Amino acid sequence: MAGLWTAVRVAAAGLVAMSGAVMAQSGTPQSWQAEVFAAERAFAKSMAERDFAAFGRHVAADTVFFGSAQAHRGRDAVLVAWKPFFDGPAAPFSWEPDQVEVLASGQLALSSGPVRNPQGQVVARFNSIWMREADGRWRVVFDKGSPADPPAK
Repeated sequence: MAGLWTAVRVAAAGLVAMSGAVMAQSGTPQSWQAEVFAAERAFAKSMAERDFAAFGRHVAADTVFFGSAQAHRGRDAVLVAWKPFFDGPAAPFSWEPDQVEVLASGQLALSSGPVRNPQGQVVARFNSIWMREADGRWRVVFDKGSPADPPAK
């Protein structure tokens, strides 16, 4: 009897895992792109609204964020590194996606866009890789800034 219950538990776990994989692949590239645009905008809104908990909910457990001096590995390390950006009443910078591309599998996406100082000047560009997790939510797995795009001629 114990063997039967073990088999039932294993089968149930397999079904849950498969349903997560099916859910992650439902949709279209356009709908996934819209989801990532929305996720990135919500991520940026967490900074603007000074909502550190919301910021943390967008970061994958095994993420890597590149800092100016080192890479921060894992959600906990990223949150420690980013906490000072949430101190004080005003955000030290803001960002907005202007590009999102999603793999045909619907599992990974790249978002990119300008980073602005409090005066609204573009000072850098962010580049984030998002992964759709088993629960269907998009979370940042890689984040790295780069110099601002050169002005258009």
